Amino acid sequence: MKIFLAIVILLIALLQYRLWYEDGGIEGIKHDQLMLADLKKQVEEKRQRNAALYAEVEDLRKGQESLEERARKELGMIRDGETFFQVLDK
Repeated sequence: MKIFLAIVILLIALLQYRLWYEDGGIEGIKHDQLMLADLKKQVEEKRQRNAALYAEVEDLRKGQESLEERARKELGMIRDGETFFQVLDK
């Protein structure tokens, strides 16, 4: 009976060790949950960025005004007959 009890205690100790300290144990699960939360956050940020880019593409497809506005801001272009004024701040 003592040998059986010793074997049962040894098995319980082994299972507890695996539960707490190995990769598939509680620490591993906590680590995986943190990684999953971080990945979900990254996915949401990328979704928002994609939505903004999609809206910008739609604007560019639909209107000439948005093209002109972008050309003026980013490339410094002007139309024929327009005068360009540059204001310098001190």
